[in-house]
Amino acid sequence: MSVLSGRIPLRELSFFVMSESPETLEAFRHFREKMNDAILAAGNVTVNRFFALDNRCYEAGALPTKTKELLGLVASMVLRCDDCITYHLVRCREEGVNDAELYDAFAVALVVGGSIVIPHLRRAVARLEELPAP
Repeated sequence: MSVLSGRIPLRELSFFVMSESPETLEAFRHFREKMNDAILAAGNVTVNRFFALDNRCYEAGALPTKTKELLGLVASMVLRCDDCITYHLVRCREEGVNDAELYDAFAVALVVGGSIVIPHLRRAVARLEELPAP
């Protein structure tokens, strides 16, 4: 059977979803929290300041948080970071981003990043199926 020919049902391909990432959204959240705690506990001032800056950057300012999360999602897709894509998909949903808005952001990522973004788009859509609609 060939994965590319579509002869294997998608539900049997869970190991392909979000390559090099935890398989489920719950596993992703658990791993991210555990590793962030370990990284921050190391006490490296530069690393801790970067983490703080990253958090502050997405706070509402001239741009609302919702817009900033969509920007983060597009950048993550162009940079091909599946963990980042998952994080920003979760945050987008928390900020009330609907499917139409997400697909507009996906379109921007495709135009900016080119066809190399398509595998990450597929995994983003697969991950999106785990998230409740706003």
